[in-house]
Amino acid sequence: MKAAAIQMVSGASLDANLRAAHALLREAAQQGAELAVLPEYFCLMGHQDTDKLALREPPGSGTVQAFLASTARELGLWLVGGTLPMVASDADHVRNTNLVFSPAGDCVAHYDKIHLFRFDNGRERYDESRVIEAGRTPVAFELPSRDGHRWRVGLSVCYDLRFPELYRALAADVLLVPSAFTFVTGQAHWEVLLRARAVENLACVVAPAQGGTHENGRRTWGHSMVVDPWGTVLARQPEGPGVVLAELDATRLTSVRRQLPALEHRVL
Repeated sequence: MKAAAIQMVSGASLDANLRAAHALLREAAQQGAELAVLPEYFCLMGHQDTDKLALREPPGSGTVQAFLASTARELGLWLVGGTLPMVASDADHVRNTNLVFSPAGDCVAHYDKIHLFRFDNGRERYDESRVIEAGRTPVAFELPSRDGHRWRVGLSVCYDLRFPELYRALAADVLLVPSAFTFVTGQAHWEVLLRARAVENLACVVAPAQGGTHENGRRTWGHSMVVDPWGTVLARQPEGPGVVLAELDATRLTSVRRQLPALEHRVL
């Protein structure tokens, strides 16, 4: 199964971001992708964190969800909407939500980001909990690929990557990590964390990212990549918008798990 990690440099215009996403998704489909994953905040990187509040959508309706459903159907893709702002339990917060749409345009999985990023190095300060309400439930779904294989796919978002217990709980064949890592944290930790999650779970990792300098002045690390179960980086793009495409090989997955049956050796 070909999987595409879509790298973007999203801005403050919802319409412009959706047009950019559609063009990249069309390119992925033309290159044979079955699964395409958009990055975190693909629909908005606003000037302020509170800009998300104006775009929040209830489950099942809204501009962004309609875009994802229609695009999945149009292009025949399993489409993962990196994250979009969804309604939370109060008016001052949103959920940072990952939605999965089948090629029929049906929403088949809904994951709310569990771990909320906080960082302060004296120059940059981030605290997602000011505007985002954390989710609580790990989510995985089954994806039947065109060749008849059935993949268990686990959902996560960005800062979740630092919490290996989440990925153990997902027990998945493919781990999705749509992200918007800062330049500082990404440069230091992004690749080593992605490859570690692949190796310790003997799973494929598809990690689309925001990658560049945004209208709001923020610089994201990029380096979207696809990693195989041995920790080998199959494809990557350092910076700028693009499609990072690689083949996920079910035979390779089975072979690696047979050769090194670490998952069977767990005692905790």
